Amino acid sequence: MKRYILILTILAGCATTEEIKETDSDELLNQGTALLEEGQSDELLNQGIALLEEGQSDELLNQGIALLEEGQYDRAIDDFDKAIKINPRYALAYYNRGIAYDTKGQYEKAISDYSKAIEINPRYARAYDNRGLAYYLKGDYDKAISDCSKAIEINPKLAKAYNNRGLAYYYKGLNYKACSDFKWACEFGFCKGYEFAKRKGGC
Repeated sequence: MKRYILILTILAGCATTEEIKETDSDELLNQGTALLEEGQSDELLNQGIALLEEGQSDELLNQGIALLEEGQYDRAIDDFDKAIKINPRYALAYYNRGIAYDTKGQYEKAISDYSKAIEINPRYARAYDNRGLAYYLKGDYDKAISDCSKAIEINPKLAKAYNNRGLAYYYKGLNYKACSDFKWACEFGFCKGYEFAKRKGGC
């Protein structure tokens, strides 16, 4: 019953769980009871559950990202798993879990997660770029080039997509194309590939 009234109260005007914490419990009870008496319980309950679950999945995503930044990849994956269980269409959770798998060298799992993120959001340029990088790390340069090209098509200023496509071109022996991409990446603020190619005499 308390959870029921809490959900209804959120929809009555308390927008966040932090505001709920600061609201007197008797006031919550009165607001929730009033809504029940208005006969709006079923619709409001469904909306309220969805709202609470969205908040939970966002919180899990943020926790997972923080753990990812700390290098705690398995714990991060666990949080992303939970967020996805709550919201199976959460593109950001798939994307960040893909990064965790990438970092662990589990490229097939990373590619699968980036693909899910793209399926949910076909304009997700960074997911295409990261999937391209995962393909590159597996040695599948043609798929890497295809994905990075798609990322660039969506976001022509995505520096890392030029860099990653440049790497794939470089290891295919297409130095002219690689050098062009590295220069574009550097133009947009990411010069690692260009510096690498210059050291190797490729640019």
